[in-house]
Amino acid sequence: MKRTVLGKCPVCSSKLKVVRLQCDQCKTGIDGNFTLDKFSYLSDEQKEFIEIFVKNRGNIKEIEKDLGISYPTVRRNLDQVIEALGYSVKPSEEEVNKKDILEKLSTGELTSEEALKKLRGE
Repeated sequence: MKRTVLGKCPVCSSKLKVVRLQCDQCKTGIDGNFTLDKFSYLSDEQKEFIEIFVKNRGNIKEIEKDLGISYPTVRRNLDQVIEALGYSVKPSEEEVNKKDILEKLSTGELTSEEALKKLRGE
């Protein structure tokens, strides 16, 4: 059974530190406080997603096939990994525009016909 270093405490979910390293060959041991890389703190599912993402060179269609999930699910998983690595996920300009159009539609600033035209890019 493959054992990997835990990144988070199984009791309280806090980040763990490595405090001892040992060589399998000569049994030399090194004690200290060693930090883990960002990827060590990802869940197993997030690590699997990254592996498939890299294997497919970021090709969303291939990731969809490998995982049997839809495009929005691939995007959501990618956004979750990005956030777990400590980066912010900024909505694309197109997503912001759609949100703005829908907001204006809900407040009555646009009619449904005007909103449809804007969403179609007309």
